[in-house]
Amino acid sequence: MNIENIFEWIVVLMMSGVILWLWRERVAYKRKIKNVRTLLERIVTVNHAEKLLYVTSDVELQRLMTEINRLLDLNLRVSADYNRSQIAMRKMISNISHDLKTPLTVVLGYAEMLDGDPDMLPEERMKLLSRIHQKTSEAIELIGSFFNLAKLEANDTDIPLTRLEIGELCRRSILEFYDLLTAQGFTVHIDIPEHPIHALGNEGAIGRVLSNLISNAIRYGAEGRTLGLRLLEQQDTVRIEVWDRGKGIQEPEQDKVFERMYTLEDSRNKTIQGSGLGLTIAKRLVECMSGEMQLTSKPYEQTVFSFTLKKINY
Repeated sequence: MNIENIFEWIVVLMMSGVILWLWRERVAYKRKIKNVRTLLERIVTVNHAEKLLYVTSDVELQRLMTEINRLLDLNLRVSADYNRSQIAMRKMISNISHDLKTPLTVVLGYAEMLDGDPDMLPEERMKLLSRIHQKTSEAIELIGSFFNLAKLEANDTDIPLTRLEIGELCRRSILEFYDLLTAQGFTVHIDIPEHPIHALGNEGAIGRVLSNLISNAIRYGAEGRTLGLRLLEQQDTVRIEVWDRGKGIQEPEQDKVFERMYTLEDSRNKTIQGSGLGLTIAKRLVECMSGEMQLTSKPYEQTVFSFTLKKINY
C-alpha cells in the first residue's frame, strides 16, 4: 500500500468520524428538544404556574428556555387577569341585578296599590306617585352609571383634553355641595392656592371625578363630620385631594374600592349607599386624562382620595 492509499484511508476515517460525531450530536440535540417539549406540555396541561427547568450546557437552548419562561409568565398573568375580570363581571352582574330589582320591586308594589284602590285619597295617591318617581329615578341613575362605565371601558367616550385652571374647577365643585354639607353639619377645609394652576384635562370629566369623590366622602365619612379639598402643585403634575375623618377603609378593603359595584359590606343601607360605580368611573376618567388615582386611609384620622393630572407651566 503506497502513501497515497494510506492518506486516502486516513481521510475516509476522519470523515467517517466527523459524520458519526455529527449524527450523535444530532440525536442528542433531538433528545434535548424532546425533553424540553415534554416538560412544556406538562406545564401547559397540568401546572400552569411551573417554570421550564432543564439543565443543559447549550447556550442557545438556555436562551430559548428563558424566552419560553417569559411567555409562560405572560400567559399566567393574562390568565389571572382574565379570571379576575370574569369574577368581577359575574359579581357586577349579580350586584346590579340586585340593586335594580330593589327599586323596581318597590315601583311595582306602589303601582299595584294605586291600581287596586281606585278610591284612594288624593294625598295618599300623591305620596305613592312621589315614591314611584324617586325609585324610578334611582333605577335610571344606576342604569346610566353602568352605561357610562361600559363606554369608558370600551374606549367609546370622547374626552378631549385642554388647558384648564384647576383651582376654579375645585372651588366650583365644592360650592355645589355647600348646602348639603351645611345641612349635615360638616366642617369644610379648603386649601387651594390663590394663584392660577393649570393642568391638562377635561372640564366635564374633572367635575364628574370631584363630584364622585366629594359625594363618597360625605356618604362614608359622615361620622367625622369633616371634609377637606386640597390642591397641590408638584414639579410635573397637579394633585387634587378629597379627604375626610370618618371611619375610613381598612387596608384589606383598599384595593377593592375601585372595583365595579364594590361597596363596603356595612354600607348596604340604601340611605348611605351609592351604586358602587362612582369610584370606578372616577378612576377610569382620571386614567383617560393620563392621570393616576390613589387612596390612603387611617380610620378616624384621615382618608384621602387623590388624583393627579399633567401640569402645564405656560
